[in-house]
Amino acid sequence: MKRAGRLIGIGTIFLVSSVVTAAEQDDTVVITGDRVSQDRVADSGALGPRQLLDTPFSVTVVDADDIARRQANSVAQIFVNDPSVFSSSASATTNWWGAQVRGMGVRNYYVDGVPLDLTWGGEFALEPVESVEVLKGLTGFMYGFGTPGGVLKYETKKPTDRPLLSTALGYRNDGVFYGDIDAGGRFAGGAGLGYRLNVGGEYGDAYNSADVNRSLVSLALDYKLNENLTWFGNTLYEDSKLEHEPLYFYWDSYEGTALPRASYHYDDVTVRGSYYKAQTLNANTGLKWAFSSRWNAGVTVGYSRKEHYSNKMFGYVLNEEGDYEGEAYNFAGDLKNYVGQAIVQGQLETGVIRHELVMGAVYQRRTDQWGNEWYWSNDFNGNLYQPQPFVVTRDIDFSFAPISADERQTAFFASDTLYVGDRWQAILGARYTDYELLDRDGDAEVDSGYKTNEVSPTVALIFKPLQAVSVYGSYVESMEGGGRVGETYANFGELLSATVSRQYEVGAKYDHQRLTFTSAVFRVERAAQIDEFRDGLRYLTQDGLTLYQGAEAIASVKATRNLRVGAGATYLHARIKDASPDNQDLEGNSPAGAAKWQVVANADYRVPAIPSLSVHGSVRYFGDAWYDDINRVRIPHRTLANAGFQYRTNLGGRGVSFTGNVNNLFNKKYWELNTLGEGINASLGMHIDW
Repeated sequence: MKRAGRLIGIGTIFLVSSVVTAAEQDDTVVITGDRVSQDRVADSGALGPRQLLDTPFSVTVVDADDIARRQANSVAQIFVNDPSVFSSSASATTNWWGAQVRGMGVRNYYVDGVPLDLTWGGEFALEPVESVEVLKGLTGFMYGFGTPGGVLKYETKKPTDRPLLSTALGYRNDGVFYGDIDAGGRFAGGAGLGYRLNVGGEYGDAYNSADVNRSLVSLALDYKLNENLTWFGNTLYEDSKLEHEPLYFYWDSYEGTALPRASYHYDDVTVRGSYYKAQTLNANTGLKWAFSSRWNAGVTVGYSRKEHYSNKMFGYVLNEEGDYEGEAYNFAGDLKNYVGQAIVQGQLETGVIRHELVMGAVYQRRTDQWGNEWYWSNDFNGNLYQPQPFVVTRDIDFSFAPISADERQTAFFASDTLYVGDRWQAILGARYTDYELLDRDGDAEVDSGYKTNEVSPTVALIFKPLQAVSVYGSYVESMEGGGRVGETYANFGELLSATVSRQYEVGAKYDHQRLTFTSAVFRVERAAQIDEFRDGLRYLTQDGLTLYQGAEAIASVKATRNLRVGAGATYLHARIKDASPDNQDLEGNSPAGAAKWQVVANADYRVPAIPSLSVHGSVRYFGDAWYDDINRVRIPHRTLANAGFQYRTNLGGRGVSFTGNVNNLFNKKYWELNTLGEGINASLGMHIDW
């Protein structure tokens, strides 16, 4: 990685010259350190907004400043300091399977409260994002039907009362340039229509030989109709095309005892003419009404759409020598979500008990529309350590067939948080969901879907012996639709029934002055989806139960005036149990992708000799994990380090920051679940507040 080395050297020279320039222009520079505080507010769905200390679940919120400081551009990088959140997709690759939380795959994504299907390409543009939040565990009461791993929520930037204009420019090796313009304010002398506009994109060749071509625009508006009533509207559109990224690998046919040597000669495992294209649209509008000092209401309607166009290449690795069978995969998908929600929140007293009430109703509809052509073919073969000469030349039919699946939820929810004095809180909540899945398989005369309804309760108790301490216990249930079996299985297209999962969690949180700490012990009982092999073919079936039991702890302490250090660990004991006689060979196995240990340590240091300069770094251990439920192929563990700096100053009366980061600092070579690892790569950026 000679280019990365040259880039780091250039960044050092650039930083030194900037320090000298700043010293000449302004002797006094003030910077603000980062701190993960439990005072932050999390939007917990049907529980409404509340401080993290008063949330009876494990929640992590990462804000825009932290994302920018680390120049994160993937889910893996956003949550690198949270050991419970994991993504196996390196940056500049298509995030095919999404993220994991506590070993469970997450398919629940929300943008400003609107669900968005990110599967088969699950990264969301970060330029217009104010914060990213992960709610860990079951989400049935808070959000309705969904996978039990958790919810990933993106909150976009909103209008500002004061005029705002900033620009960001940056470079990632080997040759990706990125930029963003962020403008906000209000018309009519600060009393009129508020706006927030973001325009950005990135273009060029990434460290892994992929060609990045992405552009976006987002606009947020709000207007006070009167003193108590506000209208808002948000919209975002992104057009992304990732060309000739490295192959995505499967290990189903692998016959070795150890994985082949990981090589970062990415050019050897790319196919010219391949690409993955996605177009994303997310929009919502509504009203917020504060009709008294203690009660407020809101109505939101939203729409999201993600179009996928795949000319993506896969490889089935065969042996330790690195031979593979290459598969070309072509499909088109148009996944849409519609949502309408009304919610009322308020407070009242009954004797010595104060009640915080949340009530609402929501309607969600999700439709799948797929292309007329599904193409999965062994078009080429190769070896990991030899150039791949295959070039894609075939014509692809991306025309759409009729809607094949139509998923609908109508739900009513209510919760009551009872405050007994200053120390005790009890939460009682329930969501009734009427769920319907219409699966027409392209034939309007035949409906092979199903209908069901379920009440998803949640019960929690919070004890606060001190204002800065909370100890909690919670129980929640969640229903998830079984969904349609994916294309890599012999029973592709089959519908699996809805299931109910259960979660028990006990935790403690502390936040006072220098120390922030959160911990939890959890148990999740989930209906298992098992890979079953018949006559050499793999089928996805529902059988048995998967138990996810574990503990997590994350701490951050200001050790000195200039140094803050953090650490975290997640231990997971996940097992398949109660399998049918046909699947007894899976009894006691670990579910695919669930690592026993994830550990992270990080530090931020303000350099006393240069008050405007801060440096940061992290080291994370990723435990080994089985590729599949059979526990035949193990993905080895690895330890990765990242480092970076940020320098803030004033130039010509304007706030300027210079930021640089290096990921995989020591160029550790490793395998992810389905991809080669992320080799050393660096970035440099400049941000100006005009």
